[in-house]
Parts: sequence; structure tokens; C-alpha cells
Amino acid sequence: MVMQQSLLTCSGVVFALYLHHVIRAIEVPLDPNIQSELSQPPTITEQSVKDYIVDPRDNIFIECEAKGNPIPTFSWTRNGKFFNVAKDPKVSMQRRSGTLVIDFRGGGRPEDYEGEYQCSARNQYGTALSSKILLQVSRSPLWPKEHLDLVEIDEGSPLTLKCNPPPGLPPPVIFWMSSSMEPIHQDKRVSQGQNGDLYFSNVMLQDAQTDYSCNARFHFTHTIQQKNPYTLKVQTKNPHNETSFRNHTDMYSARGVMETTPSFMYPYGTSSNQIVLRGVDLLLECIASGVPAPDIMWYKKGGELPTDKTKLENFNKALRITNVSEEDSGEYFCLASNKMGSIRHTISVRVKAAPYWLDEPQNLILAPGEDGRLVCRANGNPKPTIQWLVNGEPIESAPPNPSREVAGDTIVFRDTQIGSSAVYQCNASNEHGYLLANAFVSVLDVPPRILAPRNQLIKVIQYNRTLLDCPFFGSPIPTLRWFKNGQGSALDGENYQRHENGSLEINMARKEDQGIYTCVATNILGKAENQVRLEIKDPTRIVRGPEDLIVKRGSMVRLDCRIKHDSTLKLTVAWLKDDTPLYIGNRMKKEDDGLIIYGVAEKDQGDYTCVASTELDKDSAKAFLTVLAVVSAPTNRMTALPKERPERPRDLELTDLAERSVRLTWIPGDDNNSPITDYVVQFEEDKFQPGSWHNHSRYPGSVNSAVLRLSPYVNYQFRVIAVNEVGSSLPSLPSERYHTIGASPEINPTGVRGAGTQKNNMEITWTPLNATQAYGPNLRYIVNWRQRDTRDSWSNETVRTTRHVVWNTPIYVPYEIKVQAENDFGRAPEPDVIIGYSGEDYPKAAPTDIRLKVINSTAVSLQWSRVYPDTIQGQLKEYRAYFWRESSLLKNLWVSKKRQSVGFVGDRPRGLVSRLFPYSNYKLEMVVVNGRGDGPRSEIKEFTTPEGVPSAPRYIRIRQPNLETITLEWDHPEHPNGILTGYNLRYQAFNGSKTGRTLVETFSPNQTRFTLKRTDPISRYRFFLRARTQVGDGESIVEESPAPLNEATPTPGNNTVRSIPVKAQTPSSVQLADLTPGMTYQLWVFPKWSSPSKTSYITFTTSSAYTKNHVDIATQGWFIGLMCAIALLVLILLIVCFIKRSRGGKYPVREKVEVLDHEDHKVDDPSFDYSDEDNKEPPGSHTSLDGTIKQESDDSLVDYGEGGEGQFNEDGSFIGQYTVKKDKEETEGNESSEATSPVNAIYSLA
Repeated sequence: MVMQQSLLTCSGVVFALYLHHVIRAIEVPLDPNIQSELSQPPTITEQSVKDYIVDPRDNIFIECEAKGNPIPTFSWTRNGKFFNVAKDPKVSMQRRSGTLVIDFRGGGRPEDYEGEYQCSARNQYGTALSSKILLQVSRSPLWPKEHLDLVEIDEGSPLTLKCNPPPGLPPPVIFWMSSSMEPIHQDKRVSQGQNGDLYFSNVMLQDAQTDYSCNARFHFTHTIQQKNPYTLKVQTKNPHNETSFRNHTDMYSARGVMETTPSFMYPYGTSSNQIVLRGVDLLLECIASGVPAPDIMWYKKGGELPTDKTKLENFNKALRITNVSEEDSGEYFCLASNKMGSIRHTISVRVKAAPYWLDEPQNLILAPGEDGRLVCRANGNPKPTIQWLVNGEPIESAPPNPSREVAGDTIVFRDTQIGSSAVYQCNASNEHGYLLANAFVSVLDVPPRILAPRNQLIKVIQYNRTLLDCPFFGSPIPTLRWFKNGQGSALDGENYQRHENGSLEINMARKEDQGIYTCVATNILGKAENQVRLEIKDPTRIVRGPEDLIVKRGSMVRLDCRIKHDSTLKLTVAWLKDDTPLYIGNRMKKEDDGLIIYGVAEKDQGDYTCVASTELDKDSAKAFLTVLAVVSAPTNRMTALPKERPERPRDLELTDLAERSVRLTWIPGDDNNSPITDYVVQFEEDKFQPGSWHNHSRYPGSVNSAVLRLSPYVNYQFRVIAVNEVGSSLPSLPSERYHTIGASPEINPTGVRGAGTQKNNMEITWTPLNATQAYGPNLRYIVNWRQRDTRDSWSNETVRTTRHVVWNTPIYVPYEIKVQAENDFGRAPEPDVIIGYSGEDYPKAAPTDIRLKVINSTAVSLQWSRVYPDTIQGQLKEYRAYFWRESSLLKNLWVSKKRQSVGFVGDRPRGLVSRLFPYSNYKLEMVVVNGRGDGPRSEIKEFTTPEGVPSAPRYIRIRQPNLETITLEWDHPEHPNGILTGYNLRYQAFNGSKTGRTLVETFSPNQTRFTLKRTDPISRYRFFLRARTQVGDGESIVEESPAPLNEATPTPGNNTVRSIPVKAQTPSSVQLADLTPGMTYQLWVFPKWSSPSKTSYITFTTSSAYTKNHVDIATQGWFIGLMCAIALLVLILLIVCFIKRSRGGKYPVREKVEVLDHEDHKVDDPSFDYSDEDNKEPPGSHTSLDGTIKQESDDSLVDYGEGGEGQFNEDGSFIGQYTVKKDKEETEGNESSEATSPVNAIYSLA
């Protein structure tokens, strides 16, 4: 059975809110309520392209869209002057938009509106500008009329047919056809150049069989204009029929054409220059004449052509390099060659660059009093100049702003205030182009807002990771804290991780994590909160899945699928066959815990998968069903033979030997009464891992021959293993060896990586090729490297190991790396280029301008100025703050000065330090951290945290000296976090599931003892004790009173810890013995190499052991008193009876005769009245008061006694107290003895 499990995560959309202007632009959230409330300067959202060519047949739309609050208004300039839209009836502006519409339905010339347009969007907080849009109307001019003379040329001579297309906008697409609209066949002899001309390296007689017309197709009008055709007349020295020369070995000499060396038709001369802009395609072209037509090859001086972006076109006459960068500068040459000789032309390529962004300015949202900066860095060739504008005007002419400082490509804002909002433009330009970017600075003071839906319900599978989302917004940036079930301190650490965007990540959701979580966002303007209810669900598990089965055709089979899942989730069970949904037909029955197939057929064979899924997760189990054909049984019934593993295959033979394949044939061994289902072919090679066998392939049990695919240069040896339902056979004896011939490698090493191990090196490592990938002897690796974004040529080294170290490298610069495999037969294909970095050094600078702001008693916010990138000397990991508690504001309180740290990942200028102790003096310093380690430390900053709520009291001891009182003693909190003002005690009585009302007591800070008067002796009490400061109540400590006196009371608070080792097995269980009755225990389970978690435990209480109450009822005082009262009443009754007798009263008598056989004899005398029919006593001997046996008929009270050794009768009578029972033999054989009894006193009274 194969088990597969997968989980579906259930979490909301994470709202990423980073208030950092360098990493990510900040926008006001799209929530309509927030949009309507917050002011926002304009932002250009859509605009037309800079070079805007339009179709003259259509209306013109020049786009300009912007957003802002209030909604911005729009205006346009044309050729640098204000464009009055209202004055031109053909021009209008779309509603609530800046898009210009020029309508020509009423006539007009589109050419009249050509020019340079620029859009402005403004509201009361600033003005944003679009780029300058050059509007041009598409043109498709007619071909000038011209008369073309007949072109006469000698066979074998070069020829150029000029096209000279009309100048269109955009330029037309050129192609050559005959006047009958047949395409001109092109090859390396005849081809069209990039300028549209048609070049003949040499003219042949068959070229005169058609005419040649240049065609121009214009993009916007979709029209094709045709030039008057050229007609050729080819002069030949041998005018015989063309077909007579087709099979000649030298066509040119047969036709009398002299063979010539190559000569360039384009470009002219031996060298030329070409300038190309960065980011576009570079196209180099060389067209040569010659007989025969020359071949063209391309090279780059001092290096290789960039194969990843190089493409040969037009029969190798054109070289295209896509997305040109500065490293593509250099000298290229084309080599034209035929059998008569070769020539070359050198093209010097210079790459220039229009401006491109290094750091584009981003929108900046600040709170009053905060600092920030706008950065505008651009590069180009030549280097662009940077110009700042504010609200569309040069910043030099803008009103002065004391909080703003311009420093080249950076504007620094300090202590910004409300009213400083504006839109800034950065213009980077050089002779090849310009860039324009808008970035607004908005100063907002906004109370915290929670952006998530309220009271979300999140369901998650137990032990799965989950995110509780709480996107928020506010200015200043709110501090977000999470609480569970409305109480306790903020959640952080252990199983919880708080993210900067407000999400709370629970690494492993457990049952105890279920509850209501509250996120609280706070800044100086207020706070906002939201609740998320988390429900932990049990995972869906297939506890018993289908198993691989082998059944006979026509039988019935059952595939199990027993599932355990969370009862609150809807379960769906589906079956797949061979990974496709199974159709449940008439022969199949789907049950809750399985699938039944009746009348199994051959088509039922295959993989069956049971998939159990809920809305949160799913589980699957797979098994293979094998269907065997029914073999007719012999007439005599045989006993089923035992099944065993098959015998090993034998007589392996190799045939059909080829370079990359071989046929392996074997004779199967005995299947031992269980059909063979599979054969596994293994191989061993003797070069890399001699003696190690590896799986090669697997085949059905019905075959005994297979063609094996082989790798070059491997000395193979094969063996075969048979498999049936019982197991695998022993491997066969090895085959003879077969050595394949070698070849060059087909793949390169994987896992190529470059990283520095020291500050002046870079170690290049890779995963080597294995034995079946080497393909030849002397496998080695060609390692190439060079610095990125430079013109340096590639450095290389050939090694046989799996690493190479490059020394004397600059500190942390990117390198391009290639590792190519090579053997004696050749090289592998060109490898991919990966980027590695040389070694890092420690950062050289520390964060500056560190500002601290105390948020609450346990957290402070930090702001700092980022260091310059060139001082990091490596990859920036984080800004790290080291802080330590210098002292407490409470006198004589010892504190630990252990240094702690918190990291702020990424290039950010702010962070939050939390989990501080309140009411303490702290010191803090910051460093920059890269991959090498910490940089220098900043100046030390000191700060003081205000009072907070105290921690829980260290302990609370509960004693119960008697049934009437309970005494509580406690200790002060370990962390007072301020000046204690007292204690609050809440307590309530409980008995089982019933609880009483909660009572509250308050105490002074010095009181640590309290005595409680119990209301009843049976109930127990639960106590909640908190310390308090001026800020509020702290954490509570909860304890319960001991069991009542009638229970075995354990010693409270002994905190005994015991460990029990358990073997690692699944499932594991252990029995806990020698526990104390009525005691509460905490239980941890953890690996022996770690320590128990502070939160991951379970709590249980052992049941009470009753000792004193469970005693004999006869020993209880109330029962003894009741019996004494009854005895007194009986005694009085007996006295009354004897008094009446002494006065002559008559009493019924019974004749008592001692008979050995215990027969009853009744007196027939009617003068006697004996009417005790319900309780007749058998006659026999009765013991007298002196112990002798009497045969008298005296009516003695002893006769009513049944003996019983002074025990009570079942009806509770007390009569048995007045008889002394003796065995018959003892009565007959012993003398009478005086017995003291209350009866003696009765007789004496008579």
C-alpha cells in the first residue's frame, strides 16, 4: 500500500504593507472608506508612449490617467506652450480623465496636430507630469515614378538591384517578388540586404528567367506598393541549354565562368564603425561577391560571441545580438571565404545608452515629525544629468522649504509637518533620451485602521502552519500586537511569529492554540482592533488503505479505505483507477470504508487510489490490483502448493550489439507456485564505482528479452532479478561485459555555484557527472569566469575535481560563471551562465542618526539612516540592534545585563524592539550585518521604559489546617515592572462541574498572607492572584485548594520532576505509576536531546482516594445513638410485660420438647392459645441463664433469641444481644457458667 498525503492551506490573502520608500512604493489602501477619507497627491497611472505614431484614418486618443484625493484636474501643453482644449471644437477631454480626443469625423488634417504633448494632473496637494509624448501621423508615400533600363551583365559578375523605398513612418517592410507576384528565391548567392537592396554574389544565366520588383508594405494602412520591375539580360560565354550542365562536377568552369576570390559588396572597405543603444538589437551585416558564392563566418576579437543572445540570419550574412549591453562593445569581423581565398571586414561596435534607472524615486508617506528621502539614480552613456522639479516647476524656483535639502540625486526631508505634501519630478537626460518619474511626498496623521474583514473564521489542520491576517494602516506606523482569548501578554516567540505586515504565523497549530485572537494596532492617535477565531481541525487520515492484491478473474474483491477525519468537516471520498476518476458501474459498490468489485475482469487490473478530502486537506492511498486468468483445474483435487520466492534467472545473453543499445535475453527460473510479475535489470560498471550494482530498468514478468538503452564509454555488466508476490529472487549470475564506444558529453554539471570563502576569493563548485554521463575517458571540467557588466574577457581553468578557487578577487562583486564538461572525445554543449559572488568582508560603516521612540513599557521603535551600499562589502542580511538592561528603576533589584539582539531583515530604515522589561534603563547600539558578520558598532543610545504590569507572583501556597479555614501565602512577582500598589485575589468555590460566584479581595503591596473562612467543608476553591501597579493588573497565577479532609491530600506545591525514557516507536505509550491521589500533574513528551517546551504540555489530575469516610457504619456516632434509643424502648417494653405477668396475666405458651430429629410437636390442648403462625420456632434445646439445657415450659425471653454472636438480625432487632449461642456439643459437654446479661436484671425484678 502506498500512502500519499497533502494539505491545503487555509489562510487569507496576506496584505503586504511596508512603509519603506526605498524597498517598495507606498500607496493608500484601496479600501473605499479609506480612499474617501485620506488626502493623496496626484499619481499618473496611464499615459501614451513617448513616440506615438497614429493612423491618419482614425480619431486620435492621447492617454493621460491619474488618481488622487481630491480627484485631480488635467491640463495639457503642446510644444512647450499651454494647449487650450476648449478653443478647438475637434479636441475634447474625456470625463474625469485627462485623455485627449481629437475627432476628425467633421473633417480636418491629422498632420495639423503633430507635436510634443505633455499632461499635468493637479489637486491641492501637488502636480504630477506625464512624459513628453511626440505625436506623429503615419505616412505611406507613393513610389516615385521612374523608368528602369534593361540591366545587362556578364554571367559570374556581382550585381546589386537598388530598392530605394519611399520614406514611410514607420519604415515599410521590404520584400522582392516578380511582376507575376512570385517570391524571389533567395540563398547564399542571392539575398536581400537590410537596406532592402537585392544582392547577387554572382549572376547565373537562370537569373534572367524572371524579372525583379521591390515591394514595400506599410504597417498602418496595410498597403503594398510595388516598384517598376528590373529586367536582366545575362551575357554568357556558353549559351547552351542549362540542363546539360546540371550534373557537371564544376558548373562554373563548364559554363566558362572564371572563379574569383570574395569581395565585399556591403559594407565597403576593410573596416567600419557602428553605434548601438543599450537594450536594442545589434545587427551586423556582411554581403560578399565571388565565384563560387562565398561562405560568411563571424568572430569577435579577444573573446567569443555571446551564444545565449546571438543569432545568425540571412544565410549567415547577418549577425543579430539581442538586448545589447555594454559588454557587447568591441571589434567584430566577418570572414568571407570560398575555395579561391578569403577576406574579412572589421566592424567596431560602440554601445551607448539612453538613461536607465538604478533607483527610481518612489512615493513617500510620512507622519508628522518623521524623516525620509527621495532617491533618483540613473545611468547611461554618456552619464545623464539629474534635474529635480516640484509640482512641475524647477525646484530652484520653488518656494523655500526648511525641512527639504537637495543633495544631487537625493532629496532629504527632516521633521516634516502637515502641509508639506507635494509631487516631485526627477528628469534624467542625455543626448540619447530622457526619463521622467513622479514621486509624491504625503504627510499624514491617521489613526490606526484594520483593513481585514471583522470576526474572521480561520480553520486549519492540526500541526499545520497557518497565518492569521491583520492588515493595517495608519500614520505614524501603528504598532501591532496579538492577544489570545482577550488576556495575557502579546504573542511572540516559541510557536508564534509576528510579521511586519501584521500577520501572525503559527508554526504548528495545536489544539490548545484554538481560540479567539485579537490584533491591536496602536499609534499616538489611537488604536484599532479586530478578532480572528481559529479552529483547529483533526487531519484526514486513511487508517487502513487498499493493499496490493492478486485475484482470479470472475471473483469478488474488496479494496479497503477506512478513514479518520474531523467530524465537523464534510468528507468526500473518491476512487481513481490509473490516476483517472473511476466510473462506478453495476459491478462495483462504493461503501463508506471501501470498494467492492464483483466479477473481476481483466480490464479491472490497474492502480486503484482512494482519495479522502475535506475543505482543508486530503489523504490518499494507492494499491495495484492484478487479475489472473482462470486456469482449468485438474480432475483430481490437489492440495494447494506453498508459494515461495522465484528462482534466479539464468543464461544471460547479449545480442544486437550497437553503439547506444544492446539486447539482453535470459531464461526465467521456476516461479515456485506464484507467477512472476516483474523483472528488474541491474548494471555494474568498473570505472567509477566498481562492484556497485544499480537499477537500470524494469520489465513485466511476461517477457524474457529487452533492448537496453546504454550510455557511451561504459563497461557494462548486467544481471536480472525476478519478482513475484512473495518477494524477489536472488540476482542472476552476471552477463559478459560490453564496452560502449565513447562520445563527447551531452550535459554539463549541475548545481554550479560561486561564493566566496574569504574576502579575496571565490570558490566555484558543482555536482559532477556520474559514470553514465561522462561518455568518455579523462573527464574534466572547463571553468570560465569573468566579472559581470565589464568588458573583460573570460578567464578559464581546466580541472578534474569538483571545485575551483579564484583568488585575488575584489570584495563582493558579481561574476559570470560557466562550467563545461569535456572528455577526450570533445566538449559538452555550451553551458548556461550563472551568477556568483566573490567573498564578503565585514561592513565598514554603522547605521547613523539613530532615533528611539518609546511605544509602551515593553517596546521601542527605531529609525536610522541606511548605510551606503559600497560600505556593506557584501550582501546585506539585516540591520541588527544589540540592547541590554542596564538597571531597574526599582532600588536593590538585581538585573541581568545579558546582551540581546533583534534583526531587521533587508534594507530598511526602521524597526521595532519588543519584549523589553518595563521600568528599566536600557542601552542600545546597532550594526550592519552581511554574510561575513557584524560591522562596526554605532554610538550607544540610552532609553528608559515606563512602568508596566507586573508578572505573576512567584508562587502561591495553599494550606488547609482544618475544615473551617484555608490559608494562602504568596511571594512577590519576579518582575514587578514598576512600583507595586497591591494584589487582587479572585476566588470561587466549586464542586465537580458546579461553581459558585466569584469573590474579590484586594491587599496592600506588603501583604502576602490571607485566611479564608470556608462556607462548607466539602467544596474546593480556585484562586486567581494578580499583582498590580499604577498601569494595571499583571498576569495571574491560578491554584486550587487541596482536596477536603476526607480525601488523601497531597503535599501542595512540591514541584517534583520525574523523567521516564520511552523507546522511539509509533505509536508510543507509557504507564505512569506511583502517582499521588488528588494531585495535579503536568506532562511533557520531548526528544532526549532537547528540553521540554514551556507551553507544549498537558495537565491532568488523579482521582481522590477515600480513606476516612469509608468505614463501618456501626462505628459512626449517630448510628450508635439510634441503636441505644431503640434498645431503651425495648427494655421499657419488657419491664411492662413482666409487671403484667406478676399480676396474674395469662400468656400463650408453647410446648418445647427436645427431639433429636428436630421434629415439631404441637400441643393439641385447646386451652392453649398459640397463634404465632408467621414466625414459628422449631422445638429444641434452649440455653438457660445459667448455661444449662432446660426442658421447662417457662416462657423465657431467651427463647426469642436466634443467637448470632451479638450481631444484629436482618430486620434490625436488638434481641440477639441477650442470648449466648453455643454449639450443641459444647452445651452438652461443659458445665454451665454464669452469664452476665440484661435478662438477669429483668428476672430479679420479677
